[in-house]
Amino acid sequence: MGDFNETTATDLVLARLEGCDDPRLKEIMTSVIRHLHAVVIETEPTEAEWLAAIQFLTATGQICDDKRQEYIMLSDTLGVSMLLDAINNRKPETATQSTVLGPFYVDGAEAMENGANISKDDADGEPLLVSGRVLDLDGEPIAGALLDVWQATGNGVYDVQDPDREELNLRGKFRSDGDGRFHFNTVTPSSYPLPTDGPVGQLLARLGRHPYRPAHIHFIVSAEGYGPVTTHLFAAGDPYLDSDVVFGVKDSLVVDFAPRDDGPGRTVDYDFVLSPAG
Repeated sequence: MGDFNETTATDLVLARLEGCDDPRLKEIMTSVIRHLHAVVIETEPTEAEWLAAIQFLTATGQICDDKRQEYIMLSDTLGVSMLLDAINNRKPETATQSTVLGPFYVDGAEAMENGANISKDDADGEPLLVSGRVLDLDGEPIAGALLDVWQATGNGVYDVQDPDREELNLRGKFRSDGDGRFHFNTVTPSSYPLPTDGPVGQLLARLGRHPYRPAHIHFIVSAEGYGPVTTHLFAAGDPYLDSDVVFGVKDSLVVDFAPRDDGPGRTVDYDFVLSPAG
């Protein structure tokens, strides 16, 4: 086998994968080992620095629970989530672009009728009417499309971050009507920081990066026979559009949250375009 040293290390470790009977796992681990060894050889970390890295990953896992996923935030802030999104969502240019799921998605939102208000206890927030259509690539309406919606409050806090807030607040599921149309009421979101009290926040501070996301509303739009899209609508003019901490902004997803002509608050209208499944 030879001595284990800087020159032989990678080949010796890769040789131990010969017994792996899962081709995909072997492919991934081969690449991970090669690149990780290359980083170590290039940067020559001290043993203390490597221990600090291990302690960082340990702390990242320890702060995770059923309402907080620090590893998703780590993936997001390193741009890995968006890179993965780009690789896994290659679609026609006319289809609605995707972006990150984010760490605050919760399954089980209430099914609501069009026009309902997803804000259960944010009466003081600026009212917002969201409307639009779900269309196919030819511009034809898709009836019965499901829109799974969630967002932060006007103060930039998700329900899972606030123990005093009602569960599943600012979350809802809607179906497009026969003309592909949908509409619901909510409050106008604001830009907000990711949690900074954990390892990811500490890393961002060490790197001289801010933790903010621009104001947005999350959507997962799906319909039978079509590929789903996980995306956001971002508020035009937000100061963090060009420096979103998770790199999630795309120009086609930036929309005007315009003042309403028929009453107080704002309105946004957007057509989601789905491509055929597969």
